[in-house]
Amino acid sequence: MPLIALLVVTWLPGAVLFRAPWWDRDRRASLGADERVFWAVVLSAAMSLATVLALAAAHRYSFTRLLITDVSIAAAIALSARLRLRLGAAARPPGPTALIPIALVLIGCWRFFPSAEYIIGGKDPGVYINEGVQIAQRGALVVHDETIASLPPFARDLFIPSHQRREYYSVRFMGFFVSEPDNGLVVGQFPHLYPASIAIGYGIDGLSGARHMSGVWAILGLLSVYFAGARLLGKPAAAAGALLLALNVVEVWFARYPNAELVMQSLLFAALLANARAHIDGDPFFAPLAGVLLGLLLFLRIDAAIAAAAVLAGLALGSIAGKRPHWSFWPPLAIAAGLCSWYLLGPMRAYTELPRIFISHLAWWQYGVFSGGIVVAGALLLAASRTPVVSQRLVSWTPTLLVGIVVTLAAYALYIRAPAGKLAAYDAYALRTFALYYVTVPALIAALIGYVIVVRPLFWRDPALVVTITAFALFFFYKIHIVPVHFWMARRFLPVILPGTLLFAAAAALTGIRGRFLLTRVIRGPIGIVFLALLAVDYARVAKPIVEHVEYAGIIPKLEQLASSLKDSDLLVVESRDASDVHVFALPLAYVYARNVLVLASAAPDKPTFAAFLEWARTRYRRVLFMGGGGTDLLSSKWSVEPIASDRFQVPEYESTSDRYPKVVRRKEFDYTIYAFTSARGARPFDLDVGVNDDLNVIRFNAKEQTEGRTFRWSQDQSFVVLTHIGAGDRTLALWMSNGGRPAAAPPADVTLLIGGRPLGTVRVAAGFAEYDFAIPPDIGLSAATLGEPVRVTLRTSTWNPLRTLGTPDDRDLGVMVDRVAVR
Repeated sequence: MPLIALLVVTWLPGAVLFRAPWWDRDRRASLGADERVFWAVVLSAAMSLATVLALAAAHRYSFTRLLITDVSIAAAIALSARLRLRLGAAARPPGPTALIPIALVLIGCWRFFPSAEYIIGGKDPGVYINEGVQIAQRGALVVHDETIASLPPFARDLFIPSHQRREYYSVRFMGFFVSEPDNGLVVGQFPHLYPASIAIGYGIDGLSGARHMSGVWAILGLLSVYFAGARLLGKPAAAAGALLLALNVVEVWFARYPNAELVMQSLLFAALLANARAHIDGDPFFAPLAGVLLGLLLFLRIDAAIAAAAVLAGLALGSIAGKRPHWSFWPPLAIAAGLCSWYLLGPMRAYTELPRIFISHLAWWQYGVFSGGIVVAGALLLAASRTPVVSQRLVSWTPTLLVGIVVTLAAYALYIRAPAGKLAAYDAYALRTFALYYVTVPALIAALIGYVIVVRPLFWRDPALVVTITAFALFFFYKIHIVPVHFWMARRFLPVILPGTLLFAAAAALTGIRGRFLLTRVIRGPIGIVFLALLAVDYARVAKPIVEHVEYAGIIPKLEQLASSLKDSDLLVVESRDASDVHVFALPLAYVYARNVLVLASAAPDKPTFAAFLEWARTRYRRVLFMGGGGTDLLSSKWSVEPIASDRFQVPEYESTSDRYPKVVRRKEFDYTIYAFTSARGARPFDLDVGVNDDLNVIRFNAKEQTEGRTFRWSQDQSFVVLTHIGAGDRTLALWMSNGGRPAAAPPADVTLLIGGRPLGTVRVAAGFAEYDFAIPPDIGLSAATLGEPVRVTLRTSTWNPLRTLGTPDDRDLGVMVDRVAVR
């Protein structure tokens, strides 16, 4: 059944449409057998994605409805064509070169799987996965969240405080906005085209299918780059470029890591090929397809606007050379643009906030340059359309001018550009970073040579492809527009710049095998082949650690175990995002495993409001639970908590770096305890074993650790311990602490204790755990006993940083090791 569903979604409607006897079928039938299969897949993918978006926008999506729609479309086309779907004599049988895309698919299957288990919250990958699963489970783009809808208004500030914004009311989880709290309407942060494909994967193979979609898109990206490159550069250069892409560390990393950029790579290069087939080769079948693919990209990412603008610029230039766009290109693109305007200004208005801010903060001269460029371009196009001399000169000089601009700017960025004023270092060195970390300097130089070799004679064979690659390079090498850490930063290069670079580098390397003279071919051909082979070996070597790594491997079984311990009648309250990383579990628990989950907005929620919330929650849920791992001030005399479960585990996480290439796989630790809220109980003597079920007693400490059979936490510059109570007769607050072997270069480990801003004393903590006693003034003890509420104790500590002091990888600011706290 999954195989049949896969064929229906990814092949059937596209294959039937491609074979329909309309729009000069013999012309497209003459394409190679491998490209015909490719177009069947692309057409089916486009139809399936459009169907998912349409059904989800109407709150009617289900995988069954998608299958019915795809089969219905295929049946309707077949019946309209009277079942005349044979391509006939014009269809060529597969040749030896058909093995190239097959090889690329096999290489992709080898290098792009298994996929990361990144379904947790906190960053973009988990948001994408959970958006897609929500479409699959709830059938809508804007989902109804019953946990939010049922939350009484007085309790909203505990979990979803109003942000006082027009775009949204509050944040449900990181990456999910509450738009209407009364109705519980929640929408994901990112446009839904990639999540729509995740929903399809989920329908085919559950959560595994959802995770594998990034690898599937990467394989389709290889094929799109190959076929688009083959038309312009020839199959040898395109095959070499696609092979290098499959081996490159950026492609491999993101093929295993949820992201939208690979969807852009796949659909944009397919759109560019369709555009060339329609407007250069004169095949009308591909004109509306190019419009559809570009229109779909508008629902993927905001920078798809660059792609659309570049393709339109390429069409405008092509019209100068006498290649006017086919009329059928415009309707699907115009319809998609209209729907996207409603989509971005309506459900996704929060997503467009930053682009609007960016545009509104451009300098006056930037507006002037942009406007002037449009005016000049429009004037040149108008003049060229009316004056043959102007047209001929533009056709003659455009490729040379483009080559001159690109080579000059590349040389400047590679060897001269430096940070100054508002120009940040990561922007100034963006091209150098791309070359040194991801493609090598020789490959970049080869790409520039290939750009010169290809663009001057072949520009008019595919102006849109050249302009698109150039536009993306100019835009992102000017300003990278992303947090400059690796591999995160490499997302900007993935959709267009990296494939374009490798295609041009391969074209330069293989230009010798097509030389006019035998001697040239004999000398230059082998040199180019050896260069590509060395590049391929280097790429494979660099990416080898990534191929052997699965990000967050093992976290899904842990989440499934956690979810199985929660019932539909339970409510899980999770500590706030500023307390620890435990909050990242809340998103998949709610939106993958359908549990009732709320995340606190603060590590110190208002106690009277929380008490009222607990009273309400006990009338609706069987159990009210709390999950924490970092410290939340949630103790009160009005309720008690009992630990019922805990877990501590590690998962592999590749390091993120900003000043060097990442090479190390670290172990990310998660540590949490689940507590049940119960009725208030009598006071007990306070004796806290720090590091064991202490999440509600410590605030702003570092994570739990163990040494020499002891559990402890490192304090920070200011940390807090919450004592459940202090009796009228209590006179001593005892802490068992150690300075952790603080080096001589670090300041002394002086610790000052305060209660309510009143100092209890200062001690200098030595090496080795020892008891340090602080006297409790009688008036403080009497006041605390009279109120009967928990008491917060402040620890102020002089800190030191192991990275800065000793050069070790630990970059934490450490105070002292706290093992135990007792009141007596």
